[in-house]
Amino acid sequence: MPNEVQQVDIGTTMVAPIVPKSRLMSLDVFRGMTIAAMMLVNNAGDWDHVYWPLDHAEWHGWTPTDLIFPFFLFIVGVSMVLSFDARRAKGASRGELLMHSLKRAAIIFAMGLFLNAYPHFNVLTMRYTGVLQRIAVVYLISSAIVLYCGPKLRWAITTTLLLGYWALMMLVPVPGCGAGVLTVDCSLAGYVDRAVMYNHLWIAHRHDPEGFLSTIPAIATCLFGVFLGQWIRGKSGERMIRGLLIAAVFGLGLGKVWNMWFPINKNLWTSSYVLFTAGFACAVLAFCYFTVDMRGWKAWAQPFVWYGVNPLALYFFAGWLAHTSILHVGDRTFKDIVYTEAYAHLTGSPYFNSMLYGLSYVLLCLLVAWLLYRKRIFIKV
Repeated sequence: MPNEVQQVDIGTTMVAPIVPKSRLMSLDVFRGMTIAAMMLVNNAGDWDHVYWPLDHAEWHGWTPTDLIFPFFLFIVGVSMVLSFDARRAKGASRGELLMHSLKRAAIIFAMGLFLNAYPHFNVLTMRYTGVLQRIAVVYLISSAIVLYCGPKLRWAITTTLLLGYWALMMLVPVPGCGAGVLTVDCSLAGYVDRAVMYNHLWIAHRHDPEGFLSTIPAIATCLFGVFLGQWIRGKSGERMIRGLLIAAVFGLGLGKVWNMWFPINKNLWTSSYVLFTAGFACAVLAFCYFTVDMRGWKAWAQPFVWYGVNPLALYFFAGWLAHTSILHVGDRTFKDIVYTEAYAHLTGSPYFNSMLYGLSYVLLCLLVAWLLYRKRIFIKV
């Protein structure tokens, strides 16, 4: 990469030359893989025909799709440590870093609200929560914890978040259902969301996977990334791989054990789900680090680097494009016309055709990612 790049700060709409510091390429690759996977699973051509790995588990349990969002929050935690270290080395104070985090969180939250409202902007029924909104809230709270709490207190907070959420969900009775009933209509998380934002839920009047209570354990997902980010400083080679794999075994094992009493569930973001997905994230990062940073097998990973250095901008672009596709042309949506005419009969498998439509989003955004990377434009929130 050349020394001169352009960093576009959408918070101040400034373009300034910077000299990039050395990066952990495997982290960019992991981030890029996650963003590409988000685009694929969010843009099926026909939602009645989706391969099971590309769809969420109906309720309890998990599929590969259920790993994607926690992976991103985990990466946010790892990146936060590296970013704060770099800014502190330049003389930034804790207060300045917190204000920077507040600004970033506000912009990301606003981007999420815009995507939820676009293109109809119906404030009476638009969804308040969402992926970008959760990222914003989790990032801001995690930033404050990292900046103002020591390592022991951070561990205490993380443990409290996981055990406290388990206690709330399993011990607090829900009117008409009782305590510990983890169904769509009877969980405490769903009850709280219905009480606070009844007309603004993902599943109308029933449940929201990015609701209020389930954001509590999502903070723990980010903090696990913080712990890893702190640990990897100064680590490399086999020691890095060994540590990541040990963390993976512990996370996956503890998550599966807790699953027996508090099921792995992405919609509720259960505590067992936090541990399980954090362990899985460590395993995937170990693979990326071994292949890219240790072995130097970078050719396969380069497209994911293009994604990984402009993740939120590309996610927002893909979301905007998907929402634009539901605009009507006559009595049909643009998506319906494109899918029916160009994809629905490409092969004899409706599942494969539906996946090809999603891959088109991935490839289109890859083209945008490549152009940004080629021009050395890194869009920072």
